[in-house]
Amino acid sequence: MENCIFCSIIKGDIPGDILYSDDRVLAFKDVNAQAPEHFLVIPKEHIANANDASDEALMGRLSITAANVAKERGFAEKGYRLVMNCNEYGGQTVSHIHLHCLGGRQMTWPPG
Repeated sequence: MENCIFCSIIKGDIPGDILYSDDRVLAFKDVNAQAPEHFLVIPKEHIANANDASDEALMGRLSITAANVAKERGFAEKGYRLVMNCNEYGGQTVSHIHLHCLGGRQMTWPPG
């Protein structure tokens, strides 16, 4: 694993409020929540950004995991937003691919 904050959470070196974990992905609450429900889903393998992603099954697993966690947390039925930022202009602040799941309130458009 690379030396990044998300890799440290995966290894257990930094605590995270873990919502889901399996052999390939981890979901945990975002410490800088932008909605009443805001969590991240990340691959356990270090992939810097969406441009570097090549495993279609893994990318699908991120989305399916987000949907399942949203259902478990009780806000899927009303709706939620999935966001993946890529690089500086896309707003990516941690160089480890991650999918944001935001819910618990009405989302607006455009997002920014």
